Amino acid sequence: MGPSDAELKRLAQRVGAHLRKARRHAAAAESCTGGWIAKALTDIAGSSDWFVEGFVTYSNESKVRQLGVPRAILRRHGAVSEATVRAMAAGALRRSRAAIAVAVTGIAGPGGAVPGKPVGTVWLGWARRGSGAIRVTTALRRFRGDRETVRRKSVRAALQGLLTR
Repeated sequence: MGPSDAELKRLAQRVGAHLRKARRHAAAAESCTGGWIAKALTDIAGSSDWFVEGFVTYSNESKVRQLGVPRAILRRHGAVSEATVRAMAAGALRRSRAAIAVAVTGIAGPGGAVPGKPVGTVWLGWARRGSGAIRVTTALRRFRGDRETVRRKSVRAALQGLLTR
């Protein structure tokens, strides 16, 4: 079982308080979470002070069109890969006025698994502006559970990552 709605709300409140205090804005680029990160953040009153934009890029074409993910990365590495999540996070930052962006792409199931990428495989990325460059950090997670559980755990990991970056 994944995190409860109450846990996600508390985490989103902490993210919002942190961003407000730092006077920074965040953006999200989502695939397997389908906008759930943006929902969790915008459920918090006053989120317009620190959340600027969400990109739901479920298809490869939308990753290319909305975030500028190079087609070559998608062909070479696939949608669920470190290279893709790096490009998604950097693209969300470039296409918004955010100081930090979170990105997620994964296989929530029940289908979609391929060799080396079982259901529950999720790549997360966080991009930050700094010294004229964009810095991206990534994390690979292998979550157990059904589709909703994998997605809930992905949202929690994305929000936790915003707190530590």
